[in-house]
Formats: sequence, structure tokens, C-alpha cells
Amino acid sequence: MAVIGIFLFYLVRVYSFLLLVYALLSWFPGAYQSSLGRFITRAVEPVLRPFYRFPLRIGGLDFTILLVLFILNGLLELIVRIF
Repeated sequence: MAVIGIFLFYLVRVYSFLLLVYALLSWFPGAYQSSLGRFITRAVEPVLRPFYRFPLRIGGLDFTILLVLFILNGLLELIVRIF
């Protein structure tokens, strides 16, 4: 049972890291068109897409990734408490 908890813990941590890298890619022109950028976009966009409906774009900044990171951290806390 603990192995499943550890696996889920690291899975959420890796996905959080992917979200962070996805956000940082926006700082570099053409980064989304690189092979790494395309891989990260394919991995992250399906999770972000449902949250784009919320009005999280303020002054040219998109806080969607921040909301998803907060949700993932809450999920991580839940995983730690269960296992």
C-alpha cells in the first residue's frame, strides 16, 4: 500500500515540475515548437484545458497553471495523509 502512495507522490511531483517547465517555456520564443516543448504541451494541455473556462487571465497574465499547481499540491497533501 505504501508503494502506491510513494508512486502517486512522485507522479504528482513530476507533473508539477512539467507544469512549471511549461510555464517557463512561454518566456522563450519558439520553445513550444521544439521537440521538448511539443512533448510537454501534449502532456500538460489536457489537464489545463478544463480550467481555461475560468476567468484567470488578468492583465495579460494567465493564472491557470497556478490554480492547477494549487490543486495538485492539495492532492499531494491528501495522498500523504492517506498513505
